Amino acid sequence: MSVEQEIKEFSEHTELINKISIIFKSMGDPTRIKILYALSKGPMNVTQISNVLQMSQSSISHQLAVLRSHNIIRVERVARNAIYSLDDEHIQCIFKDGLVHAKHRLG
Repeated sequence: MSVEQEIKEFSEHTELINKISIIFKSMGDPTRIKILYALSKGPMNVTQISNVLQMSQSSISHQLAVLRSHNIIRVERVARNAIYSLDDEHIQCIFKDGLVHAKHRLG
């Protein structure tokens, strides 16, 4: 397959392109970036995240809902606690690569 054909096929795959766009849009907020960084260190509940980021639980919960609705994070219920974590190793890699690149560009 030629490069031109490969690009044409990709550009016609609207569902895939929209999914990629949603992933990057979901990560495109400073508060959500902070939450993703915290969760990259391990699973946490809302109280832990709000304490470490020194933000209100309601603002954290709102951002967690956005991330969860776009399958960036997942939640596991343990008794009455909701424990949040990154959805999978792909999200971990995307976040880590973005972090490494940003640090590189900052010098």
